[in-house]
Amino acid sequence: MFKFIMRFRHLIFLLIFTAPYITFAAGKKLKKIVIDAGHGGQDAGARGQFSQEKELTLAVTLRLGKMIRDSMKDMQVIYTRTSDIYPSLSERHEIANKAVADLFLSVHVNSTADKITRVPAGTRTVKKGKKKVTQQVYKTVRSHIGSASGTETYVLGLHRNSQKENAIGEYGESISDEPGLLDENDPQTAIVIAQYSQAFLGKSVSLGTYIQGEFGAQGRPNLGVKQKGLEVLAGSVMPGVLVEIGFINNPTEEAYLNSEKGQFEVAWAIYKGIKAYKAEVER
Repeated sequence: MFKFIMRFRHLIFLLIFTAPYITFAAGKKLKKIVIDAGHGGQDAGARGQFSQEKELTLAVTLRLGKMIRDSMKDMQVIYTRTSDIYPSLSERHEIANKAVADLFLSVHVNSTADKITRVPAGTRTVKKGKKKVTQQVYKTVRSHIGSASGTETYVLGLHRNSQKENAIGEYGESISDEPGLLDENDPQTAIVIAQYSQAFLGKSVSLGTYIQGEFGAQGRPNLGVKQKGLEVLAGSVMPGVLVEIGFINNPTEEAYLNSEKGQFEVAWAIYKGIKAYKAEVER
């Protein structure tokens, strides 16, 4: 607990003493967005058949940032990384906080856990008493290929076991790529999430809903906006979302995410979601 308090001491102070006074009045201008490409450097993230999460998140975030800069002249884009390096989770949200950004958006790629099955591998003959008996022999086969597809967006909140079970039900497979999670049993986690929710949850959900709606309009499976105790979101003092843009261990989705068309469409959906959110806030 002490480690958690020291790590988030500035954030806890800011949230406890400033959250009651943080409002998003009509006409507020959104001037800065921090775009975070998940993983990087020695941390490859989830892996597909021929690509890595860190490569895809960087490609999409750079494309997204260019779209915003080209079309929203009043919006400053700040990246947590523009090359294959690994900023720590604390460094990522510190970049956003020091910039006094209006939005924090982190891009990740999903993956489901390997499937492990037992398959027949022949027979063997064993002696049982005076008789010889033929027995089936099995071997364990591990497959990294999954069939889950679609996009989902996370906002900061508590991740309960029931929610994880629901997620497994939705995909038919368990999730293997989990960005850094907070300990939901730690009382300090509850303080941070409660104060963050009071200040930013509504806006974060609104942004996530717009983004997911744009993915749905493109025909991508919309897996919804969900809450999870993600450390990278907990450290930022502003509305924030983490967008999972597809499943890298689904061969069809991996090919799509590595294509020019796929990367453009993913970045475009997020861009349009940000644009719609910006229009709502600035009305």
